[in-house]
Amino acid sequence: MRIEVKGRNYPVTEEVRECIERRFRKVDAQVSELAELEIELSEARNPAIAEPFRATATLRLKGVTLRSDDASRDMMHAIHLMEQELSRQVKRHRVQRRHRRDARHTVQAQRMRAAEGPSASA
Repeated sequence: MRIEVKGRNYPVTEEVRECIERRFRKVDAQVSELAELEIELSEARNPAIAEPFRATATLRLKGVTLRSDDASRDMMHAIHLMEQELSRQVKRHRVQRRHRRDARHTVQAQRMRAAEGPSASA
């Protein structure tokens, strides 16, 4: 999985990049090597905003795009929340694909048995 980190009003240091790569290892193990993960970190410089740090992730997979967006008082916490949400989405997507594949194979097996006819079972 290719990871791209961008910062808006927030400096993206090596420490932040390493933290993101560490956090997303679990997601990386569950998706294709061709997947693209784009992370945008931003800070709202308005004292009226209670949670100024925002982390947004866009994961592009074959045929689907998953997004996660979280805000917090601390950037590392926002990254953690975003990673948890994206991880849940990836897991749900994998389960849905598995169910669709199993259902397709079941239907194909039933068609094969029906095409063989009743004489095959006797």
